[in-house]
Amino acid sequence: MHQNPELSFQEEKTSQFVYDTLQSFGGLELSRPTPYSVVAIVRGRRPGKTIGMRADMDALPIREENKTDYASRVPGVMHACGHDGHTAILLGTAEILAKHKENLAGEVRFFFQHAEEQYPGGGEEMVQAGVMDGVDVVIGLHLMSGLETGKIGIVYGPMMAAPDVFEIKIQGKGGHAAHPQETVDPIVIGAQIITNLQHIVSRRTGAFEQRVVSVTQFQGGTADNIIPDTAELLGTVRCFDEALRKDAEQKIEQIVKGITEAHGASYSYRYRYGYRPVINEDSVTRIVEQSAVELFGKEAVAYIPPSMGGEDFSAFLQKAKGCFFKLGSGNTQKETTYPHHHPRFDIDEDALVIGAQMFLQIADNLLKPE
Repeated sequence: MHQNPELSFQEEKTSQFVYDTLQSFGGLELSRPTPYSVVAIVRGRRPGKTIGMRADMDALPIREENKTDYASRVPGVMHACGHDGHTAILLGTAEILAKHKENLAGEVRFFFQHAEEQYPGGGEEMVQAGVMDGVDVVIGLHLMSGLETGKIGIVYGPMMAAPDVFEIKIQGKGGHAAHPQETVDPIVIGAQIITNLQHIVSRRTGAFEQRVVSVTQFQGGTADNIIPDTAELLGTVRCFDEALRKDAEQKIEQIVKGITEAHGASYSYRYRYGYRPVINEDSVTRIVEQSAVELFGKEAVAYIPPSMGGEDFSAFLQKAKGCFFKLGSGNTQKETTYPHHHPRFDIDEDALVIGAQMFLQIADNLLKPE
């Protein structure tokens, strides 16, 4: 899979490889709920809970710089976030549980998801297709190069933020840079907007609330002696609370409206809600932590801080309680500590075995009669 990465909503060969691999195991019910996703089901002989386990499969538009024999063969595309590792872990888990389904009480569904990296995300598509109907608990993991191999990263409650996007277009009046008094300068207006947006966090967000507002693009102008007609700003809002998301949408426009009107300009504004926040349910998180301790001891558990990154595992959590945890894959000797989305990103493959062990132990603990 690492040699043959595919981008979001293009995972045709990847999903077929996953389907064919699952089919070779035997003992699994397979389906294709969307064109680029796969679901496998193993049913135990006795009734019990239904557990969902999810792995994503898509790659990123990055040219790989690693010189390994398994490096990407697709120019400009690589698995720079570990999704191929997630898929390998879930395939291994499915193979083992399929061989031992006679001992299971309940049902395990394996969700091989497309398009985690690109909004609106494959998770939402799969949920809308009904894959979560009847699921009691859902589990997911993510490799983490910043966490030592063998460590299991645990977060209770809010774990990953909602990644919203805002777009602002300032309509001014262009002219010669030598005569700025004859213009309505969208560059200067944009600079004031950027400065004032910082007040949303520093002065309009509670000290014990968590919110990030970042402007990531500022585009305008074509020459050194021309004040342009327009300028465009693009940025992101990250938070864990739905009320804070709606509040940010309103406050951004208040600032943009006030500044543009004060300088005789106009504006257009768009706020796009991204993935929902990932909120781990405490009782399920305790089982994940317990599973890590049972397998590897208390020293393997790392209580990590929440992340302002986004994850569409949140789509599955809208239908059932669950937990998303981090799986350490950082190893300095193997040079697997490069950050995610870096052209040198790589996986310590020892982590793949640990991930499968975690999924199996979690399944065993969740399916035990209460």
